[in-house]
Amino acid sequence: MKTTDRLTILVSSTVYGIEELLDRIYVVLTQYGYDVWMSHKGTMPVLPDRSNFENCLAAVEACDLFLGIITPQYGSGTSAKGQRSIIHEELLKAIELNKPRWILAHDQVVFARSMMRSLGHDTASKRVSLSFKKSPVMDDLRVIDMYEAAIRHDIQVQDRTGNWVQTFVTPQDAQLFASAQFYRYQEAEDFIKTHLANRVVVRTRLDGKGRL
Repeated sequence: MKTTDRLTILVSSTVYGIEELLDRIYVVLTQYGYDVWMSHKGTMPVLPDRSNFENCLAAVEACDLFLGIITPQYGSGTSAKGQRSIIHEELLKAIELNKPRWILAHDQVVFARSMMRSLGHDTASKRVSLSFKKSPVMDDLRVIDMYEAAIRHDIQVQDRTGNWVQTFVTPQDAQLFASAQFYRYQEAEDFIKTHLANRVVVRTRLDGKGRL
């Protein structure tokens, strides 16, 4: 799916209500030299014989870096009962593949999780039984599930890695985080090379043949 030798960053997010934020991040990342895959800008690689889900998950597999943005809007792709949104599936796939990832979460999502926990609804299984009315403030409690997946809530604290989630309120907050994390392109490139080399070593140790 890659068409250049530049590092690719997949920006995984909803679009509704955060267009300015996405525009800012796109400009920052492209200026730093990255190939940015973002549905909002129409730069996602798409094959016409695949579904939206398939194209998005293929992009997660093919990208070098993953930047996820969790907002109070859960996202599309949930027509079937119990089906996760596309961006939820993208996040889970990035975690499964151990993609180098950076996650932003809106302050309202973090606050909602704290509120749910204080009311005794501290797990996804408890929250799913709640009768929740969609609103402009938050349209689905599963945004909390996404946040908990991002912080690796399912793993003991001492064993967690790749679990940094940066809270943001304004587009400027998100832009500052993206700038601080990605402005050193060469370091990111070196990190990717090391990361991939380490994965090869791990696979070799598993069965001596380089297969999982």
